[in-house]
Amino acid sequence: MNSLDCCSDERIEECSQKLKVCGHPIRLKLLCLIAREEDPCVSELWTCLNQPQPVVSQHLAVLKEKGIVQSHVQGNKRIYRIVDPFVEKIIRSLMTKESE
Repeated sequence: MNSLDCCSDERIEECSQKLKVCGHPIRLKLLCLIAREEDPCVSELWTCLNQPQPVVSQHLAVLKEKGIVQSHVQGNKRIYRIVDPFVEKIIRSLMTKESE
């Protein structure tokens, strides 16, 4: 059995696209912050990253467009969470490795 036989071309393409989107350093940091914080809002995210709000908002928009994160309004805040299980597993793995 060829090692590539275990994954369909469609699955490889889907995962490849997600990895490309998440591979940007700011996006990867955003995902780690979203996973670590309870109910992180955009102002907390850009403050933690020490990046201008428009930059962070643009990166969040890309993650949202690709179905990796979702947001909802809570009071006067927009709260983000990771909704893609593949990406969440990768981020959790990164966070586990950091704490070891």
